[in-house]
Amino acid sequence: MKDKLNIVIVGGGSTWCPGILKSLTKHQDIFPLNRVIMFDTDAERQAVIGEFGKILFREEAPEVEFDYTTDKDVAYEDVDFVLCQIRTGGYDMRSKDEKIPLHMGLIGQETVGAGGMAYGIRSMTDMIEIVKDVRAHSPKAWIINYTNPAALVAYGLQKAFPKEDHILNICDQPVNLLRSYGRLLGRDSSEFEPVYFGLNHFGWFTHLYDKDGVDLVPTIKKFVKENGFKPVDAEQRDQSWLDTYAMVADMLQDFPDYLPNTYLQYYLYPKYKLAHLDPDYTRSDEVINGREKRVFAECRRVAEVGTAKDSSVVQNDAHGDMIVEVSSAIYRNTRQTFIVMVKNDGIVKDFPDDAMVEVAASVGVNGPQPYAVGEIGTFYHGLMVNQYSYERLAIEAYFEHSYEKALQALTLNRLVNDAKDARAILDKLIEANKDYWPELS
Repeated sequence: MKDKLNIVIVGGGSTWCPGILKSLTKHQDIFPLNRVIMFDTDAERQAVIGEFGKILFREEAPEVEFDYTTDKDVAYEDVDFVLCQIRTGGYDMRSKDEKIPLHMGLIGQETVGAGGMAYGIRSMTDMIEIVKDVRAHSPKAWIINYTNPAALVAYGLQKAFPKEDHILNICDQPVNLLRSYGRLLGRDSSEFEPVYFGLNHFGWFTHLYDKDGVDLVPTIKKFVKENGFKPVDAEQRDQSWLDTYAMVADMLQDFPDYLPNTYLQYYLYPKYKLAHLDPDYTRSDEVINGREKRVFAECRRVAEVGTAKDSSVVQNDAHGDMIVEVSSAIYRNTRQTFIVMVKNDGIVKDFPDDAMVEVAASVGVNGPQPYAVGEIGTFYHGLMVNQYSYERLAIEAYFEHSYEKALQALTLNRLVNDAKDARAILDKLIEANKDYWPELS
């Protein structure tokens, strides 16, 4: 085991980067660092975050070498961990992902529905290139990937690199939910032992044990029924996220078996969600006018005054902490439990083996060792098979350059669910993504 590690953050211009940098400085006890490099193709955007990072590391971890670059040969050379969070096409394309479907009377969202498929196909070329570039420079580096839409990206990477055993796909939404449960119970969520199954942004907590082995799910259900549900960082969230968490109460009323992932609201209540979404002002506008402005303004302020002490740039540390803690579990071989994406291979009974399911797993030096789920109920199995089929066809459309499979994928998607609508929106998405998608024929 190396004494200190070299890491690269891919997507250094992301507004989530300051939180990751802060987590890296504060977790030196479990994830000791020699060098941290940020890499992005957008030099101007990354520089704002990078200058903040220089000050942060100078003040909180001066022994760590920190820099940022647009040269992938510099970024990937001799690294141990690659923390990957890219957004191909930036917020301009995200806005199209959300607004094109909405203007056609369909759900527009970053990771689900037609917009999610557009983003997923758009991400694949860059993600495949990143893996190849990393392997050319650092053959044994762990790639911790949390690029959205994680379900499609994870499935696509598994197809592109079937023998790859050093890529771990993760998402912070289960962690955000666990922290939110901790808030409403007045408990430390790091002590919870979750039992979870599903696909990314499409899953359920069946049990949530405390350190004494008591299942907290019944208590959480009762609390949400009586008091509603808020994210752990509710005071810092935009209204759309508060509305999203509030709908957990609706889902529990209709489907009380398990605690749902918040994204299930789109699949279970598409008509309701569509009626409450504005096609001219979507989540991308909220981010651009909210978190985006706040983070970049604060990073510029820190650079101007020359100190990051008392900076408010980090608002939700769950994202950064999760990434560092998962990486640390691999580095230190702690076998800590996390919710991650892995190839099914019998984990969920009677479900396709090649599906990338999201389940609890112990994580150590050899990667994730998932816990078996077994048989699931007909309702949940049916929802998951439908979603998996859409995901598989979407990725096959990418690799095979197949218009037919893209059309099949959108027709199956619960947020489209009509072949004529699917064809109309597919043609619009092809035009919007002509600089990013492969030509579909």
